[in-house]
Amino acid sequence: MIRTVLGDIAPDTLGVTDSHDHLFFASVRLPGQELDDVPAAEAELRAFAAAGGQALAQWTPMGLGRRAGALPALSEAAGVHIIAATGLHQAGNYRPEKLSVLLDGLAARFIAELGEGLRRDEEPDGRPLSSRAGLIKVAGDFHQVNQHASLTFEAAAAAHHATGSTIAVHLEGGTHPLGVLSALDGVPASSVILGHLNRFPDLGPHREAAEAGAFLGFDGPSRANHATDWRLFDCLASLIEAGHAEQILLGGDTTSAAARAGTGGGPGIPFLLTDIRARIIRDFGPDVADAVFRRNPARAFDADWRV
Repeated sequence: MIRTVLGDIAPDTLGVTDSHDHLFFASVRLPGQELDDVPAAEAELRAFAAAGGQALAQWTPMGLGRRAGALPALSEAAGVHIIAATGLHQAGNYRPEKLSVLLDGLAARFIAELGEGLRRDEEPDGRPLSSRAGLIKVAGDFHQVNQHASLTFEAAAAAHHATGSTIAVHLEGGTHPLGVLSALDGVPASSVILGHLNRFPDLGPHREAAEAGAFLGFDGPSRANHATDWRLFDCLASLIEAGHAEQILLGGDTTSAAARAGTGGGPGIPFLLTDIRARIIRDFGPDVADAVFRRNPARAFDADWRV
């Protein structure tokens, strides 16, 4: 089953999916660019639905303004399935006092949010909400798994073994995908999504990660991380030609207010379907597009839930 904020659904009902995005996100690294406006999030989600979108995975983990309490109503209003994340990002995204609270009993926090319900970011030890997380989001560092990442990876692996949940990984600058798979000790690669691979378009490691069985996430264009957008289709072509079309995922990764379509400069979440999907159909055919936007997300977020 796939765990959404409105409950568990069968994978074949997920539909056209944005596999990595943010309706809400607030990091100390992006002052003044917080995604914290509920009406703006609803407008963005409705525009995505109008373009044919049926599901969205919000990768915003604990402590970064994910507005867990607002997600069910947004899902209902727009008619879009939302998969929410537990997990923890890089240390630099948090104020130290908040991070120290979240790191206490980290694996237990992940497991509780997956099985009992999400906690509000402003009340990390408060009562659980009725909606539960459907994935675990963690992050590596540039070309390495540093000490903080090692702690979060250990907790993510424990939570995966306890719950069956998928682990989604922010690769800093798209780097170190094979090292990340090794660091997630005992977690099958088929339960891991490697994000931001387009930011480091080294085709060899992409193919090796695919051969290991991981799902490969390409996300953007994001105003904050668009330097390698022009290489996206080279990366996709390499994987498709090598027989790995069934492991590709695409997302918008909207991380700043400036990147929203309706209230910022765009291109926003709908661009993933209005432009990227349209070109995939043109360049690679409708079956590849169906794999990337329907079949692959249905497998990537499907879990044998044990909680």
